[in-house]
Amino acid sequence: MNPEEIQITDWGRIFLGEVPGSFMLEVVIRIAFMYLVLMVSMRAMGKRMAGMLGRTEMAALVSLAASIGVSLQDPTKGLLPVVIIAAVVVTIQRFIAWRGTQSSDFEQKVMDDLDILVEDGCLNLEAMETTRVTQERMFAQLRHEGIFNLGKVKRVYLEANGSFSILQFPEERDGLSLIPNMDPELQESQPRAAEKLACTSCGKLMQKQSTTKSCDRCGKEDWSEAVHC
Repeated sequence: MNPEEIQITDWGRIFLGEVPGSFMLEVVIRIAFMYLVLMVSMRAMGKRMAGMLGRTEMAALVSLAASIGVSLQDPTKGLLPVVIIAAVVVTIQRFIAWRGTQSSDFEQKVMDDLDILVEDGCLNLEAMETTRVTQERMFAQLRHEGIFNLGKVKRVYLEANGSFSILQFPEERDGLSLIPNMDPELQESQPRAAEKLACTSCGKLMQKQSTTKSCDRCGKEDWSEAVHC
């Protein structure tokens, strides 16, 4: 289309494009067919496609979406290529799923392994840097689970599918407060731990009377009063 052919008041072009109005009926048929292909493909790839997606499931879904988009919008593209692409994607996905049940090493290479982000009330900063999980993101996840004291957390696993698994200590413990600084009133309502400070970077605890200024876990020198809850 030449630039001079583009008019802001050309509502027919804006809403219908450069296809005849009869193509709208064809789009309905194409959408119904694509919907059927998607449902059959996802059913063939297993129940994981209806739950939280891993890397292979996400790749399969994106591949299907990419193949469908072109055939929906372009009247010159047929529907048979979509069926072929769907068959290939389903075959690859089912093979990966089957191969993963036969070899844990293969599954780990394809799906990745889990990472430990919190250990015994302290952040694993190295693992968080590797997985691109920030301290703010980690604290927000813990607060979402009703946890407001880092010391209560025994382990946080970042699963291969990107979800968090959180294990807590059953008893009350000392630790770094997870209440944000912008809410000082709620911070002050938390009971303070006796004679203990918490590193604001990793959560490591230290006695107040200690002469050490830097954290022996992360090397930072920023401390706050530990809480006990």
